[in-house]
Amino acid sequence: MRNGADGGGQPPLVQSVDRALAMLSVLADRGSAGATDLGAELGVHKSTASRLLATLEAHGLVEQLGERGTYRLGFGLVRLAGASAAQLDLSRLGREVCERLAAELDETVNLAVLDGDSAVNISQVHGSASVGVLNWVGRRTPLHATSSGKVLLAYGPAAARAAMSATALERYTPSTITDVAVLDEVLARVREQGWAATEGELELGLNAVAAPVCAPDGRLVAALSVSAPSYRLPRDRFADIAERLCAVATETGRQLG
Repeated sequence: MRNGADGGGQPPLVQSVDRALAMLSVLADRGSAGATDLGAELGVHKSTASRLLATLEAHGLVEQLGERGTYRLGFGLVRLAGASAAQLDLSRLGREVCERLAAELDETVNLAVLDGDSAVNISQVHGSASVGVLNWVGRRTPLHATSSGKVLLAYGPAAARAAMSATALERYTPSTITDVAVLDEVLARVREQGWAATEGELELGLNAVAAPVCAPDGRLVAALSVSAPSYRLPRDRFADIAERLCAVATETGRQLG
C-alpha cells in the first residue's frame, strides 16, 4: 500500500482526492490495472476503487481497455498537460518579449492575464528610464482602470464583461471610468482599433497602452502593455506605441501555437 493512501485521518473529501491521485500514480507506474489490484495497492475495498475509477473515467483522466475492468491513464491528462505547457510557454515567451520591448522603448513593459475580476501581471521588465516603478508581478489590478484590463475585458469572455457591468466600478483617480455605459463604449473602441490605453486612471500621472496576445485559434491569452509617466507617454504617442505593441503581441501569439 502506498504511503498516505489511507488518508491519515483526513476529511472524507480530501481523503477521496488523495486516493484518486494515488490511483493515477499507480497507473502511471504500471501502465494498466484493474479495480481489485488498485484497491489492494491503495488499501481500500474494491468497491471504493471502482467508484474512484468511475469518477476519473467521467472526467477523461482514465479509460478502460478492451478488456473491461482494466484501466489506463486517459487523454484528459494530455489536455491538462498541454494547458500547463502553454502556461509555461507564455511565461517564458512573455519574459523574453518584455525584455526586448523594454530595451527598445526604454519604458516598463508588462504581460498580464485575466484572473476572475482582475488582471494579474505575470512578467514585468523596466526600461532604463524607469525610476522608482512598483513591482506589479503577481499583483491584482482592476480591469476597468488599466490598459491591460481593458484589453482583457474587450477580448476576453463575455462573462467577464457581464460581471463587470453588474458591479460598482471603483474610482482610483478623477480620471477613472466609473460609468458602465461609458466603459462599454470604450471597450467597443478597443475592439475596433485593436488596442487600449489609460490616462492617469489607476495612478495620477501614469499612462499606459496595451495590446491583446491571442493564440493561433483567436483565443485571448494575455495583454501586453507599456506604461510610463504621462510626460514621457502622452496621448499623441499612444498610436505609435500601440502599433509596435500589436506587432509584437501578434508575433508572441503565433509562437504560442
